[in-house]
Amino acid sequence: MPKANKFPKSVTLDDLPDNEKGKPVPMVSLFDQKNVKGWWPMYEEGGPDTPRELTGKVEMELEILSKEDSEAKPAGKGQEEPNENPHLDPPNRPATSFLWFTSPWKSLRYIIWNNYKWYIIGGLILLLILAMVGLFIYSAPGALSEKIIAKL
Repeated sequence: MPKANKFPKSVTLDDLPDNEKGKPVPMVSLFDQKNVKGWWPMYEEGGPDTPRELTGKVEMELEILSKEDSEAKPAGKGQEEPNENPHLDPPNRPATSFLWFTSPWKSLRYIIWNNYKWYIIGGLILLLILAMVGLFIYSAPGALSEKIIAKL
């Protein structure tokens, strides 16, 4: 199997053994090493006239165990019990990992409100003050004329 990359930035399609440039790729025998950890490229297979396209990168750890070792170190699927060898922590997903079109208010809250909260509050206060001044200017001539007429 192709040797894994240590960092995701260094993953390219040239890391695959059947790359288009035909250059040799360092290979690793999982039976010799027993454990491989790193980043590998994910790609979309193009048609006969279109090249492959890098569509993602995946971080994996592969380990080969003998039957005795696998019975001594049981592991569940994913995070199911027994969650050992290796222990998998629950995923630490950010609160903004959602589809914005399914909940636009959530996107407004997390993206816009957190960054521009004080600008929005200040703008609303300014609009309120301008509305009050505008209403005063609009109603002042009528109120003054009524006071002048009432004195006569």
